[in-house]
Parts: sequence; structure tokens; C-alpha cells
Amino acid sequence: MNYLLLDTSNKPMSLAVMQDDNVLVEHTTNLKRNHSIQLMPAIQSILQEAGIDKRELDAIVAAKGPGSYTGLRIGVTTAKTLAYALQTKLYGVSSLEALAATLPDLQAGLLIVPVMDARREAVYTGVYCYRNGQLETVLEDQYMTIEDLNTYLIESQKDFIFAGNDFEKIKPLLDGKLVETLPQASKMIDLIHEPENIHTFHPDYLKLSEAERNWLNNQKS
Repeated sequence: MNYLLLDTSNKPMSLAVMQDDNVLVEHTTNLKRNHSIQLMPAIQSILQEAGIDKRELDAIVAAKGPGSYTGLRIGVTTAKTLAYALQTKLYGVSSLEALAATLPDLQAGLLIVPVMDARREAVYTGVYCYRNGQLETVLEDQYMTIEDLNTYLIESQKDFIFAGNDFEKIKPLLDGKLVETLPQASKMIDLIHEPENIHTFHPDYLKLSEAERNWLNNQKS
């Protein structure tokens, strides 16, 4: 099967073309550019480099969130549009699980804690751990204050590391070892399960945007 995988859930952007388990081409950039401008040209470029025509794609795999509202909307909408137009399967993968999967199985029982800055001393996070070589969920993805996350990890009494690429503002608040890692779209291949319904597939924001919260507050008042 031929796969196009894309992750635009945060500032970095990662794309990959795979044939079964083989990575044909993978590009990841950490340049702070507008995904809406660079995503489609990047898809065209990576397919051309891989020697795969878009009509030869069997599946589209997209990071569905959490993450940047704008980045997620662009990535999910593009994935849905391509899957519909090309009549391929569509898979959604947790952005946090995909980030955790960029780290190898470093230590038995080690908790991998991917984090994305959600502002106001809070993060999007989940907790993962390798068991028998497979990445498993210990704590479901959620919006969480950094204080509560630190408390949870300390009380777990297990070794852990934070993983991410957006530590600038939250680094002083995180109580533990930090590992800088960028998304790798190819890592999502091992995380797919059942195909999504193209028509009902939507980003998993975990939290309303500020604009949506303001709108709801205005409706209530």
C-alpha cells in the first residue's frame, strides 16, 4: 500500500510517503511558516520525489490533534479533501502519541510524556510507555495544568521524560528531564487502527479556542 502521512499539528510540519513499511521520502521542517501556504506544494513535491502519483495512494494518514487550532484545521481538511477526491482510506492519529513515538524504547517502564504548550501554564499532554516494543497509552490525551501534570508524574513514582519541541515558555515549569524532538510523519504508520469516516472526521482540539469560548459566553449573557 502507498501512504501519504502528514503532521501539521504544531509549528513544525512533517510529511512522509511510505510503501508498506518502507519510507520512500520524509521531510520535516521547523520553519515558522504558514502551513496553509506551504502544505500543498510540499505534498506535490514529496510525491514527485517518491515517484508516486497521487492516484496511486491507498491511504492518507493525518495527525488529528491536539495542537495548534490553525495547523490542525489545515492538516485535517487537506487530508479529508485528498481522501475524498482520490477515494482512499483516511486514518487519524493522536498528535501526542505520534510525538511520543519519535523516541525509541529507552528504558523499561520509562514514561514518555509529550507536551504542547496550551498557554496559561497548561499543556496538551498524555503519558505513554513501551511494553514489549509497542507504545501503549498510560494516561489519555488531555488538556492539563502543568502543576497537575507534575503532581501526577511525581505520584506515579516512575521514571519519566518530557518530549516536545515547544519548551521555550514552559520549560521552567516542567519538573523533569526534557528531550527536544520534532514530529516524524513516518512514525504514525504504526499507530493507525480503523479507518475514519471521511465526512465526520474532525480535529481533536481537546479545548475550545478563545474565540469559541468568547462566543459561548456572549450567547449565555
